[in-house]
Amino acid sequence: MKSITIKGSERESVGKAATKALRNAGLVPCVLYGGKQAVHFSAEEIAFKNLVYTPNAHTVVIELGNKTYNAILQDIQVHPVSDKILHIDFFELFDDKEITMEVPVRVVGVSPGVLLGGVLRLNQRRLKVKALPKNLPDFIDADISGLEMGNKLYVTKLVATDYKLLHPDNTVVAQVRISRAAMKAAQEAAKAAKTPAKGKK
Repeated sequence: MKSITIKGSERESVGKAATKALRNAGLVPCVLYGGKQAVHFSAEEIAFKNLVYTPNAHTVVIELGNKTYNAILQDIQVHPVSDKILHIDFFELFDDKEITMEVPVRVVGVSPGVLLGGVLRLNQRRLKVKALPKNLPDFIDADISGLEMGNKLYVTKLVATDYKLLHPDNTVVAQVRISRAAMKAAQEAAKAAKTPAKGKK
C-alpha cells in the first residue's frame, strides 16, 4: 500500500486552551495510539490534504523530529459547517501485527448485463480487510465480467491474497440491475408476442 509522509511536532500541552491555540494557528491536533503510550502531536492542516480528501487508502509515515512512526488513519473529526479538520487519531503499525482497515473497491472487467442495457450498482465502495502492514492492498478488485442482467457479485467471489475480508459471505459487492428502458423494452416485446398478427384468427 502506498504511503504518505506527515511531518509534525510533538505537543507538550494537551489542554483545551492549547488545542484551541493550535487550531487558530492552522495546525491540526493529533494522537497516535497503539504503541506503549499515546503520542500527542500536531501538523499543518495542508499536510493531510492527500490523506483525507481522496478515495484511496494510504498508510502514513509520521515524522516528529528525529522520531518516525508507521501508522494508519483511525478516526477524524471535522467541523460540521466549515469542514475544517478538528482532530485526527492514528494507529501505529508494527511489521508483525495484523491491522484492520477499509480499502477501496476497484471495478474491473466488462459486464455482459451492462452491455445489454443493465445498470451497474456498486453496493460496497470500501471493504474492511485484515492483514500484516506489508500485505495491505491499494485496492480490492471486483471483477464484473461474469455478471449478466440481474446477477450479483458476492464478497466470496473476490480474490483475497495475503489478507482476509471481514464481511459475511452474503455481502453483495456489486450487481447489474435491469434499467427502466430495458424493462420497458422487455414488456413491450412480451406484449407484442401475445398480440396476434392482423389478418390471423
